[in-house]
Amino acid sequence: MKNPILIGLIQMSMSSHRGENVKRAAQMIKGASERGAHIVCLPELFTTLYFPREEKIDASGLAETIPGKTTDSLAKAAQENHVVLIGGSIFEKEDGKFYNTSVVFDENGGMIGKYRKMHIPLDPFFYEKDYFEESKDGFKVFQTKYCKIGVLICYDQWFPEAARINALMGADMIFYPTAIGVPDGNEEIEGNWQEAWTIVQRGHAVANTVVVASVNRVGKEGNMNFFGGSFVSDQFGKILAQGGNKEEIIIAEIDLNLSKHIREGWRFFYNRRPESYSELIKRDKK
Repeated sequence: MKNPILIGLIQMSMSSHRGENVKRAAQMIKGASERGAHIVCLPELFTTLYFPREEKIDASGLAETIPGKTTDSLAKAAQENHVVLIGGSIFEKEDGKFYNTSVVFDENGGMIGKYRKMHIPLDPFFYEKDYFEESKDGFKVFQTKYCKIGVLICYDQWFPEAARINALMGADMIFYPTAIGVPDGNEEIEGNWQEAWTIVQRGHAVANTVVVASVNRVGKEGNMNFFGGSFVSDQFGKILAQGGNKEEIIIAEIDLNLSKHIREGWRFFYNRRPESYSELIKRDKK
Protein backbone atom coordinates (compact mmCIF):
# COMPACT_ATOMS: atom_id res chain seq x y z
CA MET A 1 0.00 0.00 0.00
CA LYS A 2 1.14 3.53 -0.78
CA ASN A 3 1.06 6.00 2.13
CA PRO A 4 -0.04 8.73 2.48
CA ILE A 5 -2.79 8.74 -0.16
CA LEU A 6 -4.59 11.80 -1.47
CA ILE A 7 -8.20 11.35 -2.44
CA GLY A 8 -10.36 13.78 -4.37
CA LEU A 9 -14.14 14.08 -4.23
CA ILE A 10 -15.89 15.72 -7.18
CA GLN A 11 -18.92 17.61 -5.85
CA MET A 12 -20.93 18.51 -8.95
CA SER A 13 -24.23 19.98 -10.05
CA MET A 14 -25.84 18.34 -13.09
CA SER A 15 -27.70 19.52 -16.16
CA SER A 16 -30.13 17.66 -18.41
CA HIS A 17 -27.38 17.19 -21.01
CA ARG A 18 -25.40 13.98 -20.58
CA GLY A 19 -22.45 15.16 -22.69
CA GLU A 20 -22.06 18.36 -20.69
CA ASN A 21 -22.11 16.44 -17.42
CA VAL A 22 -19.48 13.97 -18.58
CA LYS A 23 -17.31 16.80 -19.93
CA ARG A 24 -17.61 18.70 -16.65
CA ALA A 25 -16.73 15.56 -14.71
CA ALA A 26 -13.59 15.08 -16.83
CA GLN A 27 -12.53 18.69 -16.20
CA MET A 28 -12.95 18.28 -12.45
CA ILE A 29 -11.11 14.94 -12.44
CA LYS A 30 -8.22 16.76 -14.10
CA GLY A 31 -8.44 19.46 -11.44
CA ALA A 32 -8.27 16.87 -8.67
CA SER A 33 -5.26 15.22 -10.31
CA GLU A 34 -3.48 18.57 -10.61
CA ARG A 35 -3.94 18.96 -6.84
CA GLY A 36 -2.24 15.63 -6.27
CA ALA A 37 -5.17 13.22 -5.92
CA HIS A 38 -4.37 9.54 -6.38
CA ILE A 39 -7.98 8.30 -6.09
CA VAL A 40 -10.96 10.33 -7.34
CA CYS A 41 -14.69 9.75 -6.89
CA LEU A 42 -17.73 11.23 -8.69
CA PRO A 43 -21.32 11.51 -7.34
CA GLU A 44 -24.21 9.11 -7.88
CA LEU A 45 -25.96 9.29 -11.29
CA PHE A 46 -23.62 12.08 -12.37
CA THR A 47 -24.56 11.89 -16.06
CA THR A 48 -28.19 12.93 -15.51
CA LEU A 49 -30.52 14.99 -13.42
CA TYR A 50 -31.83 12.96 -10.48
CA PHE A 51 -34.86 11.54 -12.28
CA PRO A 52 -36.02 9.25 -9.39
CA ARG A 53 -37.42 12.31 -7.61
CA GLU A 54 -40.45 11.71 -9.86
CA GLU A 55 -42.65 8.61 -9.74
CA LYS A 56 -42.77 6.14 -12.60
CA ILE A 57 -41.71 8.31 -15.50
CA ASP A 58 -40.17 6.65 -18.57
CA ALA A 59 -36.45 7.23 -17.99
CA SER A 60 -35.27 4.28 -20.07
CA GLY A 61 -33.79 6.64 -22.64
CA LEU A 62 -31.26 7.77 -20.06
CA ALA A 63 -29.96 4.26 -19.44
CA GLU A 64 -26.76 3.01 -21.06
CA THR A 65 -24.66 -0.09 -21.34
CA ILE A 66 -21.42 -0.82 -19.52
CA PRO A 67 -19.03 -0.66 -21.32
CA GLY A 68 -20.40 2.30 -23.26
CA LYS A 69 -19.77 5.92 -24.16
CA THR A 70 -19.68 7.16 -20.57
CA THR A 71 -17.34 4.43 -19.33
CA ASP A 72 -15.10 5.06 -22.35
CA SER A 73 -14.88 8.73 -21.31
CA LEU A 74 -14.17 7.78 -17.69
CA ALA A 75 -11.46 5.32 -18.71
CA LYS A 76 -9.83 8.07 -20.76
CA ALA A 77 -9.99 10.52 -17.85
CA ALA A 78 -8.43 7.97 -15.48
CA GLN A 79 -5.63 7.22 -17.93
CA GLU A 80 -4.86 10.83 -18.88
CA ASN A 81 -4.77 11.93 -15.24
CA HIS A 82 -3.14 8.78 -13.82
CA VAL A 83 -5.79 8.37 -11.11
CA VAL A 84 -7.81 5.49 -9.77
CA LEU A 85 -11.36 6.57 -10.56
CA ILE A 86 -14.67 5.62 -8.96
CA GLY A 87 -17.09 6.67 -11.67
CA GLY A 88 -19.88 7.80 -9.36
CA SER A 89 -22.77 5.74 -10.64
CA ILE A 90 -24.47 5.25 -13.99
CA PHE A 91 -28.02 4.27 -14.96
CA GLU A 92 -27.11 0.89 -16.45
CA LYS A 93 -29.19 -1.32 -18.72
CA GLU A 94 -28.47 -4.98 -19.29
CA ASP A 95 -30.72 -7.73 -20.66
CA GLY A 96 -33.87 -5.66 -20.21
CA LYS A 97 -33.09 -4.76 -16.59
CA PHE A 98 -31.88 -1.50 -15.10
CA TYR A 99 -29.34 -0.91 -12.33
CA ASN A 100 -27.64 1.90 -10.43
CA THR A 101 -24.02 0.97 -11.06
CA SER A 102 -20.60 2.26 -10.08
CA VAL A 103 -17.57 1.43 -12.23
CA VAL A 104 -13.98 1.52 -10.94
CA PHE A 105 -10.96 2.20 -13.17
CA ASP A 106 -7.24 1.88 -12.52
CA GLU A 107 -4.71 4.62 -13.22
CA ASN A 108 -4.13 3.21 -16.72
CA GLY A 109 -7.80 3.44 -17.64
CA GLY A 110 -8.51 -0.25 -17.22
CA MET A 111 -11.88 -1.25 -15.79
CA ILE A 112 -11.25 -3.03 -12.48
CA GLY A 113 -14.89 -3.91 -11.93
CA LYS A 114 -18.34 -2.64 -11.12
CA TYR A 115 -20.73 -2.59 -8.18
CA ARG A 116 -24.52 -2.46 -8.49
CA LYS A 117 -26.47 -0.76 -5.73
CA MET A 118 -27.87 -3.27 -3.25
CA HIS A 119 -30.33 -1.23 -1.18
CA ILE A 120 -32.94 0.63 -3.22
CA PRO A 121 -35.19 3.24 -1.54
CA LEU A 122 -38.83 4.00 -2.21
CA ASP A 123 -39.52 7.21 -0.31
CA PRO A 124 -41.16 10.50 -1.29
CA PHE A 125 -38.88 12.12 -3.92
CA PHE A 126 -36.52 9.10 -3.85
CA TYR A 127 -38.60 6.66 -5.92
CA GLU A 128 -35.69 4.48 -6.96
CA LYS A 129 -37.57 1.17 -6.85
CA ASP A 130 -39.54 2.49 -9.82
CA TYR A 131 -36.31 2.46 -11.86
CA PHE A 132 -33.62 0.14 -10.47
CA GLU A 133 -33.33 -3.56 -9.74
CA GLU A 134 -31.83 -4.60 -6.41
CA SER A 135 -28.43 -6.09 -7.16
CA LYS A 136 -27.97 -9.80 -6.60
CA ASP A 137 -24.24 -9.62 -7.35
CA GLY A 138 -23.20 -8.99 -3.75
CA PHE A 139 -20.75 -6.49 -2.34
CA LYS A 140 -17.45 -5.72 -4.05
CA VAL A 141 -14.01 -4.67 -2.87
CA PHE A 142 -11.44 -3.67 -5.48
CA GLN A 143 -7.67 -4.00 -5.28
CA THR A 144 -5.98 -0.85 -6.58
CA LYS A 145 -2.39 0.34 -6.80
CA TYR A 146 -2.83 2.24 -3.56
CA CYS A 147 -5.08 0.11 -1.33
CA LYS A 148 -8.27 -1.94 -1.31
CA ILE A 149 -11.41 0.13 -1.83
CA GLY A 150 -15.04 -0.72 -1.29
CA VAL A 151 -17.81 1.08 -3.16
CA LEU A 152 -21.34 1.48 -1.86
CA ILE A 153 -23.98 3.82 -3.29
CA CYS A 154 -26.07 6.41 -1.45
CA TYR A 155 -28.89 4.56 0.38
CA ASP A 156 -26.41 1.76 1.15
CA GLN A 157 -24.84 4.21 3.60
CA TRP A 158 -27.66 3.78 6.11
CA PHE A 159 -27.01 0.05 6.50
CA PRO A 160 -24.24 -0.95 8.93
CA GLU A 161 -24.14 -4.46 7.46
CA ALA A 162 -22.91 -3.12 4.11
CA ALA A 163 -19.98 -1.24 5.63
CA ARG A 164 -19.08 -4.18 7.90
CA ILE A 165 -19.07 -6.65 5.01
CA ASN A 166 -16.83 -4.32 2.99
CA ALA A 167 -14.43 -4.12 5.92
CA LEU A 168 -14.45 -7.91 6.38
CA MET A 169 -13.64 -8.22 2.67
CA GLY A 170 -10.52 -6.16 3.29
CA ALA A 171 -11.52 -2.62 2.30
CA ASP A 172 -9.17 0.10 3.56
CA MET A 173 -11.53 2.79 2.31
CA ILE A 174 -15.24 2.87 1.47
CA PHE A 175 -16.49 5.35 -1.12
CA TYR A 176 -20.16 6.36 -1.17
CA PRO A 177 -21.24 8.13 -4.40
CA THR A 178 -24.40 9.90 -3.28
CA ALA A 179 -27.45 11.93 -4.30
CA ILE A 180 -29.17 13.22 -1.18
CA GLY A 181 -31.03 16.45 -0.58
CA VAL A 182 -34.05 18.00 1.05
CA PRO A 183 -37.30 18.61 -0.88
CA ASP A 184 -38.90 22.06 -0.85
CA GLY A 185 -41.19 22.47 2.13
CA ASN A 186 -39.79 19.51 4.06
CA GLU A 187 -39.87 20.17 7.80
CA GLU A 188 -37.18 17.59 8.73
CA ILE A 189 -39.31 16.48 11.69
CA GLU A 190 -36.80 13.75 12.59
CA GLY A 191 -33.94 16.26 12.81
CA ASN A 192 -31.36 17.63 10.44
CA TRP A 193 -30.95 15.23 7.49
CA GLN A 194 -27.44 16.31 6.57
CA GLU A 195 -26.27 15.95 10.15
CA ALA A 196 -27.70 12.42 10.42
CA TRP A 197 -26.19 11.50 7.04
CA THR A 198 -22.76 12.61 8.20
CA ILE A 199 -23.00 11.01 11.65
CA VAL A 200 -24.02 7.55 10.43
CA GLN A 201 -21.11 7.34 8.02
CA ARG A 202 -18.61 8.56 10.59
CA GLY A 203 -19.93 5.74 12.77
CA HIS A 204 -19.19 3.23 9.99
CA ALA A 205 -15.64 4.56 9.83
CA VAL A 206 -15.10 4.05 13.57
CA ALA A 207 -16.83 0.67 13.89
CA ASN A 208 -14.98 -0.76 10.90
CA THR A 209 -11.63 1.08 11.10
CA VAL A 210 -11.94 2.29 7.51
CA VAL A 211 -11.67 5.61 5.78
CA VAL A 212 -15.10 6.76 4.58
CA ALA A 213 -15.41 9.13 1.64
CA SER A 214 -18.89 10.31 0.69
CA VAL A 215 -19.42 12.51 -2.35
CA ASN A 216 -22.78 14.18 -2.87
CA ARG A 217 -24.21 16.16 -5.75
CA VAL A 218 -25.17 19.80 -5.23
CA GLY A 219 -27.71 22.27 -6.55
CA LYS A 220 -31.45 22.58 -7.07
CA GLU A 221 -33.23 20.13 -9.38
CA GLY A 222 -36.95 20.75 -9.57
CA ASN A 223 -38.18 20.69 -5.99
CA MET A 224 -35.07 18.95 -4.63
CA ASN A 225 -32.21 20.80 -2.95
CA PHE A 226 -29.05 18.70 -2.98
CA PHE A 227 -26.98 19.96 -0.08
CA GLY A 228 -23.48 18.82 -1.01
CA GLY A 229 -21.45 18.51 2.17
CA SER A 230 -19.19 15.83 0.68
CA PHE A 231 -16.65 14.72 3.25
CA VAL A 232 -13.82 12.38 4.14
CA SER A 233 -13.66 10.73 7.57
CA ASP A 234 -10.56 9.05 8.92
CA GLN A 235 -10.64 5.64 10.58
CA PHE A 236 -11.73 7.10 13.93
CA GLY A 237 -14.47 9.38 12.67
CA LYS A 238 -12.48 12.59 12.36
CA ILE A 239 -13.59 14.71 9.40
CA LEU A 240 -10.45 15.45 7.39
CA ALA A 241 -12.13 17.58 4.71
CA GLN A 242 -15.69 18.65 3.93
CA GLY A 243 -17.35 20.58 1.14
CA GLY A 244 -19.99 23.28 1.30
CA ASN A 245 -23.09 23.69 -0.85
CA LYS A 246 -21.44 24.57 -4.16
CA GLU A 247 -19.48 22.80 -6.88
CA GLU A 248 -15.97 22.04 -5.66
CA ILE A 249 -13.17 19.51 -5.43
CA ILE A 250 -12.49 18.23 -1.93
CA ILE A 251 -8.99 16.87 -1.27
CA ALA A 252 -7.97 14.87 1.80
CA GLU A 253 -4.71 13.19 2.80
CA ILE A 254 -5.09 9.70 4.24
CA ASP A 255 -2.72 7.94 6.64
CA LEU A 256 -3.38 4.21 6.30
CA ASN A 257 -1.02 3.44 9.19
CA LEU A 258 -3.75 4.69 11.51
CA SER A 259 -5.87 1.64 10.63
CA LYS A 260 -3.51 -0.87 12.19
CA HIS A 261 -3.06 1.28 15.29
CA ILE A 262 -6.82 1.51 15.88
CA ARG A 263 -7.54 -2.15 15.09
CA GLU A 264 -4.84 -3.34 17.48
CA GLY A 265 -5.82 -0.88 20.20
CA TRP A 266 -9.61 -1.18 20.11
CA ARG A 267 -9.81 -4.77 18.83
CA PHE A 268 -13.31 -4.51 17.39
CA PHE A 269 -12.59 -7.25 14.87
CA TYR A 270 -10.73 -9.58 17.24
CA ASN A 271 -13.63 -9.56 19.69
CA ARG A 272 -16.48 -10.10 17.25
CA ARG A 273 -18.99 -12.89 18.09
CA PRO A 274 -20.26 -13.99 14.66
CA GLU A 275 -21.74 -17.20 16.09
CA SER A 276 -24.22 -15.03 18.01
CA TYR A 277 -25.34 -12.87 15.10
CA SER A 278 -27.79 -15.29 13.45
CA GLU A 279 -30.76 -13.10 14.45
CA LEU A 280 -29.63 -10.67 11.74
CA ILE A 281 -30.84 -13.07 9.06
CA LYS A 282 -33.73 -14.70 10.92
CA ARG A 283 -35.90 -11.63 11.28
CA ASP A 284 -38.49 -10.82 8.60
CA LYS A 285 -38.36 -7.45 6.87
CA LYS A 286 -40.63 -4.93 8.57
